Amino acid sequence: MSNPHNSRNTARPVREEPLQDVAYAYDGTPEGLLTAVFQAYANREDPQDIAPGNTLQPRLGQTVRTIETDMQLAMRVRKGIQRTCGQTAFEAVLHAALSDDPNTGAIVYRFVRYAMSRRQPHDCARCPKRHSCAGIPNCTAASARRSSVLDDLANPAVGALLKLDRAVMNERHRMLQFLRFEHLENGGWFARCSPNASVVPLVMDWFAGRFNTQPFAVLDERHALAGVYEGRGWRLVRTEGADLPAHASDEELMQAAWKRFYNATAVEARYNPELRRQFMPERFWKDLTEMREGAPGEGLAR
Repeated sequence: MSNPHNSRNTARPVREEPLQDVAYAYDGTPEGLLTAVFQAYANREDPQDIAPGNTLQPRLGQTVRTIETDMQLAMRVRKGIQRTCGQTAFEAVLHAALSDDPNTGAIVYRFVRYAMSRRQPHDCARCPKRHSCAGIPNCTAASARRSSVLDDLANPAVGALLKLDRAVMNERHRMLQFLRFEHLENGGWFARCSPNASVVPLVMDWFAGRFNTQPFAVLDERHALAGVYEGRGWRLVRTEGADLPAHASDEELMQAAWKRFYNATAVEARYNPELRRQFMPERFWKDLTEMREGAPGEGLAR
């Protein structure tokens, strides 16, 4: 009679054979993308495409794997990138993952594959701060920056990622310029936007530091995402819209004052609509107080 505890008789899970023509569909979040990167390694696969499930267009004969977001797996990938490639490289990956570019998933995946294969983020052996270093994720030593994989600009995987990184950070900068907050009767502040990248997570710290203890919310209508700050910490909320209280008693007065200021500082003789569209893209106008009906005055805001 065979021993039921014999390890040779214990059933083991059967590993699936790696697929050749495969695409990964994730939920569109950075955590979902990092989970897809982990699963590509775990499955020993090299997916041709990695994209959000609602935008993925499978190729002829391609198998699609749906990747469920797993925060623990995403954190493992994050720590692996920080440990192997440094904090700066991870921040570039995070920024790129927030892009709306349809190739974002594949670009991030190709970069991580290349960066992890390099395994040359820091030269700690020659670093003068190696004995007092706070850890690789926080390393600011010059030797670490010199050896960063992000310096390999000639590599297509690096160049494509940096292009997304720059585009997302440029969009973040525009949000810092063009967000307009409204004062509500409950004492909070509210702003809405429709950026070309999901940059609300990248602006919340900046505004939280300036609003201090005043609560505020930023609604990204394009990505159905809101950042909510309640005076001590902020969080992200998935939402299609917001049911707002009425304006505070001084809000209409402040909007009128801002419109008058905008109109008074304009120089009609130097009115240049093309230049204004260059510095203030027209896609932001619907959310700008000064560009609403009757805001800038006759003639200047045509």
